[in-house]
Amino acid sequence: MADSTATLSVGLELRNATNPDAVGSPATQHGYSYALLNLLQDDVQATLLHPDSTLQDAFQPADLQMTENTWAGFIVGGITAGGELDSEDDVTRQKCEALVRQQIQWAAHLGLTSVVFTAPEKELGLNFPRVVNRSLSLLAYSHAWLRVVVKKDDNEAWKRWNTIRTLGGHNPKLSVALELGPDLPDELFLRQWTAEPVRTVILPTTSFIANTKGFPVLKKSHQVFLQKLMELNVQFLISAASLDESLHKGGLGAYQQYIRHLHRMRPELDIVDQFATGYHDYLQSPLQPLMDNLESATYEVFEKDPIKYQEYERAVYRALMDRPDTAVETVLMVVGAGRGPLVQRALQAAENAKRRVKLYAVEKNPNAIVTLRARKQSEWGESVKVVHCDMRFWTAPEKCDILISELLGSFGDNELSPECLDGAQRFLKDDGISIPESYTAFIAPMSSTKLHGEVTSYKDLEHVETPYVVKFRAVHELADPQPVWTFTHPDRRVGGVVGIDLGSPNFNIHNTRYAARTFVTATDSLMHGVAGYFEATLYKDVMISIHPKTHSPGMFSWFPIFFPLKTPLHLPANSSVTIHFWRLCDARKVWYEWTAIPGSAKGAEGSQQPPIMGTASALHNIDGRSSWIGL
Repeated sequence: MADSTATLSVGLELRNATNPDAVGSPATQHGYSYALLNLLQDDVQATLLHPDSTLQDAFQPADLQMTENTWAGFIVGGITAGGELDSEDDVTRQKCEALVRQQIQWAAHLGLTSVVFTAPEKELGLNFPRVVNRSLSLLAYSHAWLRVVVKKDDNEAWKRWNTIRTLGGHNPKLSVALELGPDLPDELFLRQWTAEPVRTVILPTTSFIANTKGFPVLKKSHQVFLQKLMELNVQFLISAASLDESLHKGGLGAYQQYIRHLHRMRPELDIVDQFATGYHDYLQSPLQPLMDNLESATYEVFEKDPIKYQEYERAVYRALMDRPDTAVETVLMVVGAGRGPLVQRALQAAENAKRRVKLYAVEKNPNAIVTLRARKQSEWGESVKVVHCDMRFWTAPEKCDILISELLGSFGDNELSPECLDGAQRFLKDDGISIPESYTAFIAPMSSTKLHGEVTSYKDLEHVETPYVVKFRAVHELADPQPVWTFTHPDRRVGGVVGIDLGSPNFNIHNTRYAARTFVTATDSLMHGVAGYFEATLYKDVMISIHPKTHSPGMFSWFPIFFPLKTPLHLPANSSVTIHFWRLCDARKVWYEWTAIPGSAKGAEGSQQPPIMGTASALHNIDGRSSWIGL
């Protein structure tokens, strides 16, 4: 069961309420955190928009349901926008726009924290989005919610929301109030909302069913979806027709009590999410292992991962058992030894395999060397030789049977494991074993309003061309990941038959890569970037992975990587997008470049139409101008 102390906000709407007291008093009495009330009386819009009426500069008190700010900190104001904003009659449309503006100004005057617009459920014109987004500039301190009704047979709800927020330039002041009816659409359409800025979930009392005792509960489909949204810290709003409505036992208080119960009964976080607490959807720059020396706290965090080191120990054990059982010592080298966790696991594997080993622990970080030397004195003794050197430039006194490294990044190769192991593999015997022996990078198109908002908030080119390590939560993956490239070790081209010269300007050209992968989206989507993952084969069938489908259970050393798009791409249902990815280098650095090119919807016979180049994303990070990894 999830943490019961976590806060949850549940509000109340009484649709027949005509003043703040009529909803505020019963809301507080029944344990609600806030209330929703329309600013105008129900019949005012029709009266003010009548052809014979003249819209005045200020409301009459009788026009308003909220005439003072007594409840301002408790009430969310409903804006009567009406269906006439897209009227073909100029006078009616102008009156409606003026009416919305007056309500917004009144809400700002009262100091309301939020206002709510209701999106039309019919076909959406462009004037409604224009007026909504124009209103945002009038809200200095308030936020706006767009009330979007989601029904079983209406798969257009997300498209209406996307049109409105896109025309407004993705204004962060506008979020979603998602109203869920008694029956939900397919999960495919529900998943879209997990990547959107859903601020509130509105639950009409008619969406509840009675349990065996007559109290209100939600269907299982609703429960599953709501518990996902609860992880995104959404709030809730119960919408009832009136104070006297008695669809279920327990009265109005029973609905908020049930939502709080559902919140408490969320499944416990797994070990990965527990470790990631506070880091969900938080942008982190990838490590620069060759340029920067890691701090002790960073080592300590990664050393807590029980799965990674368990699998490394298993891989070393398997490799030792596959070597000839002779009286001669097996030579192991741990390159990039850090503070020694791989050294310890390799020694444990040797003990379990009953093999005599000599182990070299090679590390360039002078601060980590202090710990390695201390552990040699107190734990390892003469079986371990501590070497303070960059593995690429060390001259080994002998060659090793097994070369062990943990140089992987969230994209597999993004912390320069290929370049490091190119330099280290020269002291591996011809029949020697590299652990890991290979790793593969994967990509997938993804949607996340939150992550895109975080990146673009810097308002510069650098941040939208920089990959970030992120523990995904408010993210919707638009298609299954596909592999882009694999690195295998040892790479016999280096110093082998091909004879790559490590001293030449093009010494690293063999580590460049290019791939293009095409994905088909099942629903209308907005692509904000590319998700990156890796799978690594340590030895034979011993693997570690952060790929969503093959993720090593309980392993938390790596979060996925996020490659942003400067401008989001709209992808219609059943259309394609081709992601082009490059891994490039020069004598000083390695960098990635990427772009995404949408294709049109499939033709009548299923053939894919040519790409729509006019809607392609920019080519990101040309020549590593914004982000790179230093050699």
